[in-house]
Amino acid sequence: MDQAVVEEVRAATIVPRRGWVLAAALMAIFMPAVEGSIVATALPTIIGDLGGFYLFSWVFAVPLLTQAVTIPLYGRLADLHGRKRVFIVGTLIFLSGTTLCGFARSMVVLIFFRGLQGIGAGAIQLIALTIIGDIYTPAERARIQGFSSAVWGFAAVVGPALSAFLVEYVHWSVVFWVNIPVGVASIAMFMLFLDERVERRQHRVDYLGGVLLVVGIGALMLALVEAMHFERVTLAALVLLGIGALSWLLVHEQRTPEPILPLALWRRRVVTLANLGSFGAVATNMAVSVLLPTYVQGVMGRSPGVAGFVVGTASVSWMFASFAAGRLMIRTSYRLTATIGAVSLMAGCAVLLTMQPSNGALLPAAGSFLIGIGMGFCNTTFIVSIQGAVAWHERGAATGSQMFMRMIAMSLGAAVFGAIVNFGVQRRLPGADDAVNQLLHVASRQGMGAAEIARLADAVALSVHSAVLVAALIAVLTLVVAVGYPRRLSPVRSPVR
Repeated sequence: MDQAVVEEVRAATIVPRRGWVLAAALMAIFMPAVEGSIVATALPTIIGDLGGFYLFSWVFAVPLLTQAVTIPLYGRLADLHGRKRVFIVGTLIFLSGTTLCGFARSMVVLIFFRGLQGIGAGAIQLIALTIIGDIYTPAERARIQGFSSAVWGFAAVVGPALSAFLVEYVHWSVVFWVNIPVGVASIAMFMLFLDERVERRQHRVDYLGGVLLVVGIGALMLALVEAMHFERVTLAALVLLGIGALSWLLVHEQRTPEPILPLALWRRRVVTLANLGSFGAVATNMAVSVLLPTYVQGVMGRSPGVAGFVVGTASVSWMFASFAAGRLMIRTSYRLTATIGAVSLMAGCAVLLTMQPSNGALLPAAGSFLIGIGMGFCNTTFIVSIQGAVAWHERGAATGSQMFMRMIAMSLGAAVFGAIVNFGVQRRLPGADDAVNQLLHVASRQGMGAAEIARLADAVALSVHSAVLVAALIAVLTLVVAVGYPRRLSPVRSPVR
């Protein structure tokens, strides 16, 4: 039975300095948030320098996939060894990958180090959000989660602007090092202000489930993104491998005592709706991160600064919408705030579908702004509702399932949108990868002829529009999920049955 407010039991975390713990958690959330927006803005320049346009979606997909798989594993390890210890280990791995990314001199090496980033990032946001859920009541969470969502908005404002400045006046490698001082400060604050009382319990970490998940989703993503470059036999083998691994995973998860995917939680209506809704909203939002920088710089011929402005508008609206959603859901319901968010996602995609190079940057910025509103309402609603539907001892697993779905949505969204763009460009201009690399590089573009630029830009523009259409369809499905919430369920009210 779904519950709007679950009886709170005494938490294992002692929080006499709750404000400082919250500050450390928000700093932790800032790291993966700013990392995504800062890399998205710099990526066209990175591609122009390193080459490998056909691999650009993997720069997003690989770290998101490794992050998604490690999130449930970190949740189990945190139960066993304490949240603070696991957070520190994960953050150090993340910062190591971040440092190495700045030294990459090929796209393949960059993708490998990005994967290392993802392995560490799996601990950061999960533990930060779980701690917030532990130290605040359901009604307080509705407001506090507005702060955590606003961090994403703030990061996406700062990230693109800072990225554009560093790319133009320093070097793209420096964008990866922005998180180093933030990570060190977050670790120090948790060590000083978070006092834990860890209850030692026996746990079995589902490593086999993690391997099956990586193999299954990784094989299907590889087949999707590289469909134009592999032989049919290779593609068929990858698809069969992916389906087989995921089928084995489902069987395995039903038999193992502590599965990496807590399928039992999915029997609860709110948990299922929150996870599916989060998947749809986050996948839709990847259209902003993956597609708009390429469109603005490659098709419109604008600078990284303009691309950063376009992406950053989503962050501004996301930040304010998060606060509005937290206050509104207390007075109304989860259904209303989630519906507002889904409708905003649809409206943003509709605006992006009308983009033309001659419109200038304001039109994609408007679409980005609307999608940011949708993310602010959706993210806040889904995380607050799922944490309010479970007891304290289940909150880590429930939060982990939410973060898992977000990461899978980001990873698959990046892979799907990237595959659509790659396929569209190859279909219209076979063998144009090197030319597109030059199109995205400011210096190389200046040496290209007007006719060639127009031909390449047209192919990229049409391909991006096809990807945005898919994003719009996902937004429609998110709306369907939003209206499925119980009619009056909110952080302070039980549903009317």
